[in-house]
Amino acid sequence: MNAPAPATPSGPADERLITRSPLKKLLGRPELGAVVGAVAVFLFFTFAADSFLQLSSLTTVLYAASTIGIMAVPVALLMIGGEFDLSTGVAVTSSALVSSMFSYQMTANVWVGVGVSLLLTLAVGLFNGVMLTRTKLPSFIITLGTFLMLTGLNLGLTKLISGTVSTKSIADMEGFDSARAVFASTLTVGDVHIKITVLWWIALVAVATWILLRTRYGNWIFAAGGDADAARAVGVPVRATKIGLYLGVALGAWISGQHLLFSFDVVQSGEGVGNELIYIIAAVIGGCLITGGYGSAIGSAIGALIFGMTSKGIVYAEWNPDWFKFFLGAMLLLATLLNHWVRKRAEETA
Repeated sequence: MNAPAPATPSGPADERLITRSPLKKLLGRPELGAVVGAVAVFLFFTFAADSFLQLSSLTTVLYAASTIGIMAVPVALLMIGGEFDLSTGVAVTSSALVSSMFSYQMTANVWVGVGVSLLLTLAVGLFNGVMLTRTKLPSFIITLGTFLMLTGLNLGLTKLISGTVSTKSIADMEGFDSARAVFASTLTVGDVHIKITVLWWIALVAVATWILLRTRYGNWIFAAGGDADAARAVGVPVRATKIGLYLGVALGAWISGQHLLFSFDVVQSGEGVGNELIYIIAAVIGGCLITGGYGSAIGSAIGALIFGMTSKGIVYAEWNPDWFKFFLGAMLLLATLLNHWVRKRAEETA
């Protein structure tokens, strides 16, 4: 049994060497509030909707959660790093529009459009990161500007090139079927039909969790979000860390954009507005603090799952869907209060 490290004449023991009880470790987990909320929502709709526990319903819930979760994961890492991105919703649409219009106008294999879209979407993330670190302006202002610019570009360029507010169909172009298999296919296991976005989501959660808990870069993310000046003083490359986080958000937007395109083969240029708030809500419900320095990728996944259960549970319960935003707002407030309480208890018992 490991005993607590003794205090020294020069000060108290190193807190990293102090043995904590399982209860204290549990209270210190940022996902705790989200887990409690997810169980409560699941039980609620189990009794409120007769069809909620059907296998087809649960796979639909997972799909709805995955479309949010793919973006909620990098958004959560960005929030842990102390920043926001209000351009994520329209960046997803921009990614899909670039793939579609480049492929159609250039009559190229759609994979060429997918590659060009990746480069341009990463360029948007790089722009946000560099502007933030160079100007020292709040990320709210920087990404709000990007949001407005992308919204205008999405609509303006689509109407200029296509003559309408939507892209042309690329379903008959070379490479479409293989791209759909990667980004928008359905996997069948027995009687279960699972969208491939669920696998993308799980993979992103696993990679992000490994980065946060097992790598030096993960330590830099927490340090930069907790106190950027203190982190910089001990040698943390805060600027490079935050630029990397914005590139991660751009990568998530690219994956989501390709799913949007290859699910329907056409894209409406006005889509995506407002989704950035959904991604942030999922991260906050999952335990991320608005102030940064605290949270987890797993928590964001649970937050997205709560979103999926609520959005589909209301439908299965045959309620008026107009109530969805009310429930979403209530969950946000309750999750924030619960996360604050959990964090306070963890600090008191540390």
